[in-house]
Amino acid sequence: SIFTILVLTLLVLLTVATFLWNLLVLATILRVKAFHRVPHNLVASTAVSDVLVAALVMPLSLVKELSAGQRWRLGRELCLVWVCFDVLCCTASIWNVTAIALDRYWSITRHLEYTLLTRRRISNIMIALTWVLSAAISLAPLFGWGETYSPEHERCQVSQEPSYTIVSTGGAFYLPLCVVLFVYWKIYKAAKFRMGGRRRNAVVPLPEAAQVKEASREPQMVFTARHAAITFQTDGETWREQKEKKAALMVGILIGVFVLCWIPFFITELVSPLCSCNIPPVWKSIFLWLGYSNSFFNPLIYTAFNKNYNNAFKNLFVKQR
Repeated sequence: SIFTILVLTLLVLLTVATFLWNLLVLATILRVKAFHRVPHNLVASTAVSDVLVAALVMPLSLVKELSAGQRWRLGRELCLVWVCFDVLCCTASIWNVTAIALDRYWSITRHLEYTLLTRRRISNIMIALTWVLSAAISLAPLFGWGETYSPEHERCQVSQEPSYTIVSTGGAFYLPLCVVLFVYWKIYKAAKFRMGGRRRNAVVPLPEAAQVKEASREPQMVFTARHAAITFQTDGETWREQKEKKAALMVGILIGVFVLCWIPFFITELVSPLCSCNIPPVWKSIFLWLGYSNSFFNPLIYTAFNKNYNNAFKNLFVKQR
């Protein structure tokens, strides 16, 4: 039908756009030396996971969508590879978003302690933990924790073993979800506290007559100020406050898009094996591709709040005169 052709065309465009956009971010980070530091290494790690989603996961998912009844006709080995990369890359993408949120939170609330050296060390640790945890969750079914391929029904899907479902969805989504919501609540609380502090920052005027005496060996000098009042007012925000406000807005949009994209899929993924509910395949496909779309939105959010990326993109395509 025409509707099916339009949907498949949209999915193909989403796959290509996700791959190219994240590849552009990676090329920019590698090309510009100023980006060879934190937090751009976290952005690079996220772009790597999102590129892999677009290159290895979404095309095979599209092939599965095209088959009648969403049957898997590509064999057991390719099924295991696809499921492993699906869980690995999507989990890594989710945890990379969490790492970016944590990095922004610490840079806002602990900017004196969170030095460049500390930030680099912690970001590298978070990247390593992200990929190790993602690999552990994705490879568990290969060692007998559930089955991903059913030759009788030609079905290929993530292991539906209830114990694996609880551990995998908890480690891949619900735990990072709790972290990012807690982080944003702390960022919002810190921003609200600072704005309240600015409003309460009143200056008490001096009395109408104030005398300051300075003791010295010389004859005593008396300074008198009559009808004097001191006013202190900060018009606008400081550079740091503007930077923190922009970072908080970026984190808020990043977390909001992340939650909207992934929460329908992971709710059904958790509930379906536990209650033996029969969720229509069309809704499973919609929720799955909505989650995949998060890999498309991530680089858009990073670059929209960073003028350096926009300038670097222009330099990649426009020759300097």
